Amino acid sequence: MKEYIAFDCHKHYTLMEREDVATRRQRLCRIEHGRGAIRRALRECAPGTPVAVEATGNWYWIVDEIEQAGLVPLLVNPRKAKLMMGCINKTDKLDVHGLNVLQRNGTLPTVWIPPGHLRDLRELTRTRMVLTAHRTRMKNRILATLTKYALNPTEFSDAFGRKARPVLEARAAELPPESQRVTRLLLLQLDFTQSQIEELEARLRELVALTPDMQLLMTIPGIGVILATVIVLEAGDLARFPDGPHFAAYAGSVPRVHASGDKVRFGRTRPDVNRYLKWAFAEAGNSVALNHKRCPDRHVSRLYLRMKEHRGHPKAIGAVARHLAEATFHVLTRNQEYRAPNTKAKSGRTRKA
Repeated sequence: MKEYIAFDCHKHYTLMEREDVATRRQRLCRIEHGRGAIRRALRECAPGTPVAVEATGNWYWIVDEIEQAGLVPLLVNPRKAKLMMGCINKTDKLDVHGLNVLQRNGTLPTVWIPPGHLRDLRELTRTRMVLTAHRTRMKNRILATLTKYALNPTEFSDAFGRKARPVLEARAAELPPESQRVTRLLLLQLDFTQSQIEELEARLRELVALTPDMQLLMTIPGIGVILATVIVLEAGDLARFPDGPHFAAYAGSVPRVHASGDKVRFGRTRPDVNRYLKWAFAEAGNSVALNHKRCPDRHVSRLYLRMKEHRGHPKAIGAVARHLAEATFHVLTRNQEYRAPNTKAKSGRTRKA
């Protein structure tokens, strides 16, 4: 390797620094963004040279063009890199030079780069999450408007279910004129969003068939087709994790810990995690909590009840999510169905609650 190369990427341009390994001479170049711009800037570089790139919002196409130019992209964890640089001041030149310093020291905090086809498939599940969150916000807005006038349909467990929908529309017609207008608009938008979600789910069933990994995941309590798809696409290659606790930390189900002397304090989960995996395991934990009375003998149900009694519902959900994340690692790496601790594995695939 003749030189170190680092990128400091922004929305409209990238600052590139090339540092000679032997002489440590540095050359800066500003690259205006456009298709093919990164390839042209790297055409004089030796094939196989590593290029450090921070994991910013637009790294997909930059990594693709680095690979097309014959170089090796190194995707960097921005938060860890900033901490390791230890710079008080912050400029583009300091940032890009700091990445090359970390390369020279052999301490560059790199992360896994998912292949292109996997990045493309992830957009289906991630967009579905966005739409379901939008659907929830609209439902809350509609119910809040009806509640202001004591018109909310409390006699139904699901106010937007098939039986409750005619009652909901009839009570919306009793609202004052402008409130009635906006509520009808929200109902129309809600129906449209629901149709988009169903379209995405149909596309997922077409493109992401039930693979052996998904079938194994569906033996874990609380995990169905949608969550299994999200977990498989977001987890990627599990070989990069040494054990289950490390994967659970990546999935955002492990709290931060501060221990000093004889005192140990657990805080919130870390922010620099895969938030899509975190959502998936939290949803699975909520499913376990909702169905713990139907399946009281399951290990996860007993874990939820025990933690709820001592720590409350939110932390109980977190404990179940961590157990499910670690179970996912063992199920996929050992290629075997889920086995509850201290119990014999049941033959065949079980139906999820």
